[in-house]
Formats: sequence, C-alpha cells, structure tokens
Amino acid sequence: MDLDDLMPRKKPSGAAIGDNLETLSVAELEKRIADLNAEIVRVNAELDRKRKHEAAARALFKS
Repeated sequence: MDLDDLMPRKKPSGAAIGDNLETLSVAELEKRIADLNAEIVRVNAELDRKRKHEAAARALFKS
C-alpha cells in the first residue's frame, strides 16, 4: 500500500456540473456563477481559435 492511499483525497477545486447546490450560500452561488461565466469565456476563446485554425487548414488544402 502506498502512503498516498492513506491520505485523504482533496476535493477537486471548481464547480462540477450536477453538484448539489442546496448547501451553498448566496455568496457561494454568486461566485460559482462568476467562475462559470469566466470558464464560458475561456472555452469560447479556445473554440474560436480552433475554428480559425481549421478554416486556415481547409483553405490551404482547398487550393
């Protein structure tokens, strides 16, 4: 048995889809919304970057 098996596991940081929200305070829910909105912005930026890359590759091989 490894020593890591004996240590308590850390709860993953951040929000997980489907988490129980009933135990969260108003402030915690507001922070969660802000964090999720920031994540949406980050994911949309990556999606835009990949779409541009894909379009450039398609244009390169179309010629």
